[in-house]
Amino acid sequence: MMPGWLLIVAALLTAGGVASAEERSTDQILRSYQAKLAAAPDDALLHNRLAATYIRKARETGDLTYYGLAEQAAQRSLKLAERGPVAASATTLLATVHIARHEFGEALRGAQAAIELNPSDPIPNAVAGDALVELGDYDEAARAYARLAGLQGLKRPDPRLAWLSFLQGDAPGAVASMRQAVTRAAGTNPFGEPVAWMHCQLGELLFYQGDLAGAEAAYRDALVAMPSYHRAVGGAARVQAARGRLREATELYHKALDVIPLPEYAASLGDVYTRLGRTRDAAKQYALVEYIGRLSALNKVVYNRELALFYADHDVKLPEALELARREVVARRDIYTQDVLAWALLKNGRAPEAEAAMREAQRLGTPDARLFFHAGMIYRALGDTGRAREALRRALALNPHFHVLQAELAAKTVGELEAQR
Repeated sequence: MMPGWLLIVAALLTAGGVASAEERSTDQILRSYQAKLAAAPDDALLHNRLAATYIRKARETGDLTYYGLAEQAAQRSLKLAERGPVAASATTLLATVHIARHEFGEALRGAQAAIELNPSDPIPNAVAGDALVELGDYDEAARAYARLAGLQGLKRPDPRLAWLSFLQGDAPGAVASMRQAVTRAAGTNPFGEPVAWMHCQLGELLFYQGDLAGAEAAYRDALVAMPSYHRAVGGAARVQAARGRLREATELYHKALDVIPLPEYAASLGDVYTRLGRTRDAAKQYALVEYIGRLSALNKVVYNRELALFYADHDVKLPEALELARREVVARRDIYTQDVLAWALLKNGRAPEAEAAMREAQRLGTPDARLFFHAGMIYRALGDTGRAREALRRALALNPHFHVLQAELAAKTVGELEAQR
């Protein structure tokens, strides 16, 4: 999970008197800008607004092809305005597209170039911070976000700071900050993808703490803000699975997949089917995970980590899981990529190397049950039963239902370790 690009899109859509954009559907806004550009094809600012709207459409639908359209519009803007604020905005939008494509080094360089073009514009600092989070440079990301302190209204970086607080071990502070961000955003406009995304971020943070009721309420609020929003539907499915309401979870995962087939939804649905004993249905979803991950050249980049985690979780194609994880860690050095690398190393029988990667994954003290579960299984493989028990107990204490299959395995392993003692 990573903060999206609400600040960039909202700021560019509202710039220049377009504050009513949120009141119309994204498709309506796209048609409006396309019509205006037909009459004024050399209007660089209009190209920027079109690019921002394509990014918004990509966020709403999960369809990566809209980022290509956003890139085309922003590049056209740059050809028309090589310097000044409009060029800076176009450069920022291109950096945002790079983040969506998991080209984090390019995104950081683009954000830095935008800052040089317009030092007074705070938005490129947000993009730079997002890229730095994915690159694992959390101190520098905090400095980039700090430059945004004091901003008001839609430009406040609270969602980013909330996520960074969680990564650094302050889950209660992260939730409090995210609640403030949701309240502020809803006060400006309670409907649309930006505020729905914030509700989902809040739901995810609450789920990490085992607050299933709070997470469910947050996802419900997201669906009020944007009906059928796939992130909210997928989050609600995860909560139902955690509650043991497996049939309800399957229905919701199917609804999320109907909106956009994402690997995480297919993998989770397959796991729920496995729990229900419906192995044939599970196999279909697991095959879909691989199909999505290999569908296009862009998918093979964007979903590398998800595919590596899927293979490691299900003990299939383990050498390929390790290869994918190692490839990902070259371009993406955040704690979650280190975690997937550690997990893939363990599944390939390389527990000492897995422990080293796991130390990197846990270096911030992030309170995520999955991290502690993986750490516990690594320690067990190393014969360190004391640390294994401690890590697995911590995972279950954070959220005893963190995964529809792995939470049960964690509890079973703790029992076995207790019996050995």
